[in-house]
Amino acid sequence: MELLPSAHVDTFCREHLPPFDQWPELTFELPELRYPDRLNCATALLDDVIAEHGADRPCLHAPGAATWSYADLLAAANRVAHALVDDLGVVPGNRVLLRGPNNPWLTACWFGVLKAGAVAVTTMPLLRSGELETIHEIARLDLALVDARFVDGTEGLSGHGVRIVEFGGEDGLNALLADKPASHDDVATSSDDVALLAFTSGTTGRPKATMHFHRDVLAICDTFSRHVLRPSSDDVFTGTPPYAFTFGLGGVLLFPLHAGASTVLVEKATPVELAAIIDDFGVTTCFTAPTAYKAMLAAGAKLPSLKAAVSAGEHLPAATWQAFLDATGVRIIDGIGATEMLHIFIAAAGDDIVPGSTGRAVPGYHATVLDKHGGEAPPGEPGRLAVKGPTGCRYLDDPRQSGYVVGGWNITGDTFTRDEAGYFYYQARSDDMIISSGYNIAAPEVEEALLKHPEVAECAVIGVPDEARGALVKAFVVLTDTSPGSPEKAHQLQDFAKEQIAPYKYPRVVEFLDALPRTPTGKLQRFKLRQDA
Repeated sequence: MELLPSAHVDTFCREHLPPFDQWPELTFELPELRYPDRLNCATALLDDVIAEHGADRPCLHAPGAATWSYADLLAAANRVAHALVDDLGVVPGNRVLLRGPNNPWLTACWFGVLKAGAVAVTTMPLLRSGELETIHEIARLDLALVDARFVDGTEGLSGHGVRIVEFGGEDGLNALLADKPASHDDVATSSDDVALLAFTSGTTGRPKATMHFHRDVLAICDTFSRHVLRPSSDDVFTGTPPYAFTFGLGGVLLFPLHAGASTVLVEKATPVELAAIIDDFGVTTCFTAPTAYKAMLAAGAKLPSLKAAVSAGEHLPAATWQAFLDATGVRIIDGIGATEMLHIFIAAAGDDIVPGSTGRAVPGYHATVLDKHGGEAPPGEPGRLAVKGPTGCRYLDDPRQSGYVVGGWNITGDTFTRDEAGYFYYQARSDDMIISSGYNIAAPEVEEALLKHPEVAECAVIGVPDEARGALVKAFVVLTDTSPGSPEKAHQLQDFAKEQIAPYKYPRVVEFLDALPRTPTGKLQRFKLRQDA
């Protein structure tokens, strides 16, 4: 089946790709990465997986709800695709916003959008009206499919001419599905047609829309999942990151389906509730943030069914990694990825893990460390992390493209070192390196020292301007109890830090907060701390 005639295809995304000379170099060295010219990733992840593993296998679990089989999800997605085209006028290339927590109906909508040849723009369910309007301003949305419980806040989109259609209730989209067939001739998109727009999480201000092709969706399954995670069809996945956070999209949805496995969809869960879900469903593979793993340990979780735990989004403290291994016998896979790259590109698993290291380049990717002149830094010397592979940064009509892609490399904004064996060691975000009195101080190293104190629940470290030293190390600390911080407590923490790390690195200023500023995905917003400081 060919694409619809070009007159009926919305070419907005293709026309707003960055100039080709600003793209990163894309490499497809592994045989499994050589995809056909015509490829619809929804077809590959549902129809093709069913052909291999069967339709009656469990696919989507949800606490308190009936399990959907692969056949159930396929039928729902196909009906959604029919409703999008037949009733809502969607044509290939249209941008369709998806708003709701991880659940079976959001999943059916995601696949239905792709089966119709449209572009999925999945958002955090709790974004406010102004944030959604910014997304529309960038992506030029054509339609919004919204969980019936999360319609509030979308009024601004209606004012811009975006049609809002509810799903998950008796009316809206679900009413349109009643007479739709359970089969669908998926649009035969090109492998390099845009499948999704993923927005960066706003840790540095205005979000950027990253453009990912149909082949990219499969590429992260055929690299990190296939070669590092190595799931089987008998595995049960879960995780807390929403689909809008590409760490969650891959770990909670794409990787299990690619393997013919099942996944437990969690709309919202505290770490204690997540531990209970893991036990209740016999979860073998979990994706969540370092803070959640630490909190599960504090609650005494043992997690006997768990075989693989993946952490990303922020630095994993070595103490948390070791404590989790001691308590559960599971070595956390500490990966680094980026929305611009779609998922993890450096990691290690099992016996390949070197404690303290993030890992090696995932098969299919190349990574190095660049010095300040753009040359390759020797082993042991810190510099900018640079990566290339089958996925890469393509911002939607954004001048910041030229800052992220340099000389064919994706420059992630992280400072790393590497050793002779190809293992990479995280130092800091490049803008989190603090130069004080001529010393280079990595903020995460100071944070990790403070986190070893039993009364420190969370902390964030930044550099603040200082006339004498150039910059001072400042720590923002959240204590484990409800008592307020005090000058005496600050001095206590400073002395503790000096016992853990070289004294010149200790925080000379300590400020106590009730909570750290974070994005909806849980990422720390250091830029807000810098603004306040």
